Amino acid sequence: MENLDIKYTKYRFTFIKDTIKINTMLKYFKLLIVLLLLSNNSFAGSDGKNDLSKKENGQVKDCFEGINRGVFAFNQALDSIIVEPLAKGYRYLPSPIRSGTSNALSNLTLVVTIPNNLLQGELALAGKNTGRFIINSTVGVLGIFDPASKMGLNNYEKEDWGQTLGTWGIGEGCYLVLPILGPSTLRDAVGSLTTYMGGDAWYNVTVKNDTHYVSDFDYYASVATNGIDFRAKNIESFDNLEKNSLDFYASVKSLYLQDRKKRIANKDDITETMDDSDWDEIETQ
Repeated sequence: MENLDIKYTKYRFTFIKDTIKINTMLKYFKLLIVLLLLSNNSFAGSDGKNDLSKKENGQVKDCFEGINRGVFAFNQALDSIIVEPLAKGYRYLPSPIRSGTSNALSNLTLVVTIPNNLLQGELALAGKNTGRFIINSTVGVLGIFDPASKMGLNNYEKEDWGQTLGTWGIGEGCYLVLPILGPSTLRDAVGSLTTYMGGDAWYNVTVKNDTHYVSDFDYYASVATNGIDFRAKNIESFDNLEKNSLDFYASVKSLYLQDRKKRIANKDDITETMDDSDWDEIETQ
């Protein structure tokens, strides 16, 4: 009887905790939607011109620059103290382990990319990525190996909810710098929240649902590992950018916004970052 009471209390607590979490996220989601609509809304002035047309060169407004710069400085401190040392240590792992980790993490992102391919009307690409996910998840042993590329299912580009909103014609809104997560916009922040509102199958399986096989630790561990993996591949790129920038904050903002526009337009000249095939290049540097 005591065991039943303990289990009941445990699940009741979990239910209450999850309900509070969902309600809080819903509030943030609604707030971001309102801010996004307000920042993109245009009102005709006395001269009959829209305020939106007065944006300089169509640039994204940095409405919260003071706060953004403060968060940026915090992220830089966190990077220098924790993330970069971990990334440098990560590079000492054997190449097959690093490549396998990158492959598996990349495979997980397909559960977000595929529905966004569909929502963007890219049906052929959605089919191709579905085939890639099935092959790499089975033959490739949970995505550790990438046999799909050898079968012609390559040239994979990640898609997310922010990109889908962009293809639907929704503007960026104000530029944001999020703690730990880094550069974003109001539109991309709404897209990120969509992930936690059921838009990511991996999040749904690990965090939202209580299963015996995976837990919320697996999700957050994969997110953290993905960040370290990305940082490890781009240590030199970030160092060079910081060294050659008069204003590092402005440089990062500019690169981020340019890259997002290119990704939404599906242009080939996406800002270069290192991928799995570049590990050998890193080792020879």
